[in-house]
Amino acid sequence: MLSAADVSVSRDGDPVLDGVSLAVGSGERVLIQGPSGAGKTTLFSVLGLLEPPESGTLTVDDRDVSGLPDRELARLRRSVLGYVYQDFKLVPDLTARENAALPQDHAGERDDAWLDELFDRLGIATVADQYPASLSGGESQRVATARALANRPDIVLADEPTGQLDPDTAASLLDLLCSLQAELGTALIVVSHDRSLVDRFDRVLVLEDGTITAAD
Repeated sequence: MLSAADVSVSRDGDPVLDGVSLAVGSGERVLIQGPSGAGKTTLFSVLGLLEPPESGTLTVDDRDVSGLPDRELARLRRSVLGYVYQDFKLVPDLTARENAALPQDHAGERDDAWLDELFDRLGIATVADQYPASLSGGESQRVATARALANRPDIVLADEPTGQLDPDTAASLLDLLCSLQAELGTALIVVSHDRSLVDRFDRVLVLEDGTITAAD
């Protein structure tokens, strides 16, 4: 479903990712752990086609994406990938529902019934018409989760999805995300330093100093 082979990225001449290789299968849950500064967010950006690697090969849906034009990369991001960002990235002048519907709107095909189901399942139906400024951190992250799943993507990538949530809210959100992921058969890749998430995943990869150093 998604694989990286010997992927490297540097910043100002210093390696951030140094020959990273991994593969994630359809429907699999993979947790990528590591300390702050290990390169986790950069890896999230590369795997999510938000930043090209300087070297190495990235394959999405059995397709080598190296050298693809921006328009085709945008289509893959829209149709194959869903994103849950650490800082939510909700558009402030759109309602919660309008934010969640953005992937569908960009694809030109609105599925209101699926949005209704997502908002009901995630417990945010009552805030659908509110704007991001009035939402709590937990509500914002659930809206971001609904947006990630709006197009029923093949792969969901989440960057520190529980980083701004209290333990109870984080556990509840992960339960819902994993339940929806299992029903859709979506691959789930979570980048996080939170060790309490380990038991929810099929595999755990450890990223340290830009390199995958261990796998459980």
